[in-house]
Amino acid sequence: MSTDAAYEEVLRITRREAKNFAYGIMVLPREKRRAIAAVYAYARQVDDLADGGLPPNEKRERLEALRTGLHEEPQGAMFVALADARRRFGIPVDALSVLVDGGLQDLEQQTYATFDDLRGYCEKVAGAVGVACIAVYGSDDVLRASTLGIGLQLINIMRDVAEDEALGRIYLPQDELQRFGVDDLAHTPEFVELMQFNAQRARAHVDEGLRLLDSLDRRSALCVATFAGLYTGQLERMEANDFDVFDKSCRLSTRAKLGVVARNLL
Repeated sequence: MSTDAAYEEVLRITRREAKNFAYGIMVLPREKRRAIAAVYAYARQVDDLADGGLPPNEKRERLEALRTGLHEEPQGAMFVALADARRRFGIPVDALSVLVDGGLQDLEQQTYATFDDLRGYCEKVAGAVGVACIAVYGSDDVLRASTLGIGLQLINIMRDVAEDEALGRIYLPQDELQRFGVDDLAHTPEFVELMQFNAQRARAHVDEGLRLLDSLDRRSALCVATFAGLYTGQLERMEANDFDVFDKSCRLSTRAKLGVVARNLL
């Protein structure tokens, strides 16, 4: 498979599967856009395997195969595109490998005792994406890239409480559930108070992470600001819905997403 064909495939995957990534990368120049799509396609495969219906042992084998594939002659569109992106932009292989660690952790751990425990997980599944992408953007501010990724993942966790519970996972820290008096995941006053607390923490991470914009060129900064705007837009929808993430959607419409892109262009 040619490199160009491989990139076209990962771009198709991103447009088809990504709810926010596709809108962020549309503002990047071609080479950076293709590289970020390759990173997304890899992360998507990890996530799909971890959340899919295969037996646990087969999931582990396939996740480890994704890690091994980073060190072998690239086979298939995703690995061909990713190998070229790594060569062009110096994407650290360690960050991609850490994504696999996060997928494996989802097979072994369903709850988190404290926020420190949860943050360690978020560093793997989202902070590592930030670290991989920051190489493409052309900055070395890996700490804030990781912090931003964690902040966006915290918003994901809030949004997907019901979906994750159906998979047998509760990411909200157990000590905080107890502190706020949340016995069951349901739209109660206690749950709303807990989510308000989590919203403040997620925003603090996003705000700190966005300080990396000063180290980016204009189009890369626009891409990152768009990602953040799409996620915080969902957070604002959750707040407007009084954090009823069980019966009300916080997903942004296509028009709303394009509005985020347009506002960042101004």
